[in-house]
Amino acid sequence: MRRRDFLRLPAAAVILPALDACAAPKDLPGDHSRAVDAAKRVLPKLREAMAKKDLAPGQPLFLRFFKEEAEMEMWVQPDGAADWKLFRTWKIARWSGKLGPKTAAGDCQTPEGIYHTDLGSLNPRSTYHLSFNINYPNERDTAHKFTGSLIMVHGSNVSVGCFAMTDPAIEEIYTLVVMSLGAGQARVPIHCFPFRMTAKRLAKAAKKPEQAAHLPYW
Repeated sequence: MRRRDFLRLPAAAVILPALDACAAPKDLPGDHSRAVDAAKRVLPKLREAMAKKDLAPGQPLFLRFFKEEAEMEMWVQPDGAADWKLFRTWKIARWSGKLGPKTAAGDCQTPEGIYHTDLGSLNPRSTYHLSFNINYPNERDTAHKFTGSLIMVHGSNVSVGCFAMTDPAIEEIYTLVVMSLGAGQARVPIHCFPFRMTAKRLAKAAKKPEQAAHLPYW
């Protein structure tokens, strides 16, 4: 995906009311009609599901990806709370490559590490329905001289280094990410793991040469 395909979203004061009220596309600068239409479809059920856990759209959130398990978790911080609650787990439709970090542009490898998305990283006109950039490489990747860019969380079920979530899933995820950013969260953290980092699974990795080589990085 080319960098020019990205649209910088308008100010948070415009985005949040528009999605929250399911405003008509003309109320948003630029062509955000796909994102607004998605919000119309998914917000009622998301509100209902979150309310059952004493959560609400717009509260701070962070995302965790587990490649081996093909799962993405969304954690939400209730108003006034110090702790975070797990809201929902989605299946990852597709990621590419193998366990281990992304090291080079064109290696078709899905990254591992601590990343984030923000307002400038959202793409409401993605080739893959809706998407947001995880901002790979991070500082650690750069220190290791890893290269590459434009690693996305997107719709569809195909991946060349990205996390493909399916169109229905990305509509839910994208809507909630936009609402949290619009409510004032500067960045949504995104943690990408090779697998659930239990002592048992790490011990198993130590016995496999192709995985053991990554243990210092993990």
